[in-house]
Amino acid sequence: MAQASQATIGSSEFDRDTAVTRRAEGVYDIDLSAGWTIINAVNGGYLLAVLGRALADALPHPDPFTISAHYLTASRPGPAVVRTNVVRTGRTLSTGQASLFQYDEQGGEVERIRVLASYGDLDTLPDDVRTTAKPPAIPPMDQCFGPEDGPAPVPGSSAITDRLMLKLDPSTLGWALGSPSGKGEMRAWFGLKDGRDADPFSLLLAVDALPPTAFELGISGWVPTVELTVHIRCRPAPGPLRVSITTRNLAGGFLEEDAEVWDSADRLVAQSRQLARVRLG
Repeated sequence: MAQASQATIGSSEFDRDTAVTRRAEGVYDIDLSAGWTIINAVNGGYLLAVLGRALADALPHPDPFTISAHYLTASRPGPAVVRTNVVRTGRTLSTGQASLFQYDEQGGEVERIRVLASYGDLDTLPDDVRTTAKPPAIPPMDQCFGPEDGPAPVPGSSAITDRLMLKLDPSTLGWALGSPSGKGEMRAWFGLKDGRDADPFSLLLAVDALPPTAFELGISGWVPTVELTVHIRCRPAPGPLRVSITTRNLAGGFLEEDAEVWDSADRLVAQSRQLARVRLG
């Protein structure tokens, strides 16, 4: 998707497609874009960013610190309403909940997602960092591969891939060549195709935008998210992100995905864990 110039935070397609319109206090309307779908399903990270934007308007603090979402029914492109509720406000943190609804054939509301989140101001956090975490070892971007590099569309790819800059670590691409590693790992360089730099809301997308780790476990097909919790640790520096996702345990038809997102300054800017269902057999 060609772009005339690099987009900025607030002016990109991602910003337009996650923007909500306040109808009344705590109630917001949005038309979910088909541009962020995987096959026919709206991407869970995009949906989380939509709810995150609504809560940022409803709460007195601007930035999501932690947000947990339960995905109840599959969302589809089209009209939706977000209803928010302020649970508690404090000096440094405020907590709210939100649900996204769409309409059935009779015009009744169907709840798609319910979230609980705590917000603060990332710019007020101290600089002290004590960590044993290290950035993922990913080859330079020109040695990695995206959907456009394959002879055919990547299985599971869709409209969303046209909006992402995604370059996958070759060591996690065995599934695309018919030889999955069995390790349950996925690593990639990540950004928005229009060049927009990352912010806390695009980090909500980043943790859920890579191919499922189930592919490297030798399983193909849709891996729907049941629950996703994201921690935003600091405001990301300009430049591409590095995303690392691992799965240690697939059992009973469910797996976990643990994600880390690192910025161009080698800072851990986001972490997440999700529980996903695997369609076996």
